[in-house]
Amino acid sequence: MPIASVSKSPKGRALPSPPAFRRMVDSTTFSVLLFGVVVSLIVYGAFVGAQSMGYNWQWYRIPAYFYTVTEDGFQWGEICTGLVRTLMLSGTAFALAVVLGLIVALLRLSGLVVGTGLAIAFLEAIRNIPLLVLLYLFYYVLGPIFGFDRYWASILCLAVFHAALISEIFRAGINAVPMGQWEAATSIGMSKIQAFRYIILPQSIRFLLPPMTGEGVHMIKSSAIVSVIAVAELTTAGRNIISDTYMSFEIWFTIAAVYMVVTLILSLGVSVIERRYAVD
Repeated sequence: MPIASVSKSPKGRALPSPPAFRRMVDSTTFSVLLFGVVVSLIVYGAFVGAQSMGYNWQWYRIPAYFYTVTEDGFQWGEICTGLVRTLMLSGTAFALAVVLGLIVALLRLSGLVVGTGLAIAFLEAIRNIPLLVLLYLFYYVLGPIFGFDRYWASILCLAVFHAALISEIFRAGINAVPMGQWEAATSIGMSKIQAFRYIILPQSIRFLLPPMTGEGVHMIKSSAIVSVIAVAELTTAGRNIISDTYMSFEIWFTIAAVYMVVTLILSLGVSVIERRYAVD
């Protein structure tokens, strides 16, 4: 029979904890209801503010920016096109960030003075530069020097910024594998590279996968910042639509909803992965 946890009062007397209330707060239903209440309050506040401004709502025009059906057939709208470009940009940047993050993590774990120093210098530099400033450095400074356009400046900026975070995920995952695995691999004649490739890295997947997928969600949200240099993606599409229609409220609510749906879907996937690879 389960025993309810107890807490102690300031005088030392045991007080029963409220298990029913705690279960209610920790339940998915309560989280969904709380989320709905918060979103409803935000929408209501925006609605009241818009009404006081005499704003003319035009929600009926929003579906046309998702898709249209004309004599030429079905066509995707600007919002869907921007979403696809956002996912492509984020996916490319994330793949580069994983490769660069693994290199940085291996340099830091190499035990070499130069390698460890370079890794720490990279991490400290990237951590202490705001993402917007880093984007300007890549586009306005490095872009003209190395000849890459705004699209690749955005990809490289996001990749470098998130590589610093991903390298720490790799380092933590590798360090989570027991040291005995290294010793066992060495005892059967494996080199350090072979041990890492065939023994350590496969075992670290269970530690790496949940935070790595969460970092993928973070990448999609970070990609919105590239709109400041007019890279074609979801946020830029929203800004272009607003400049043509002046429907600020409708468009930004829609763009926010699209980002939220995408990140919620990915977050649900992260939850499934975390349960699948839960470490006891």
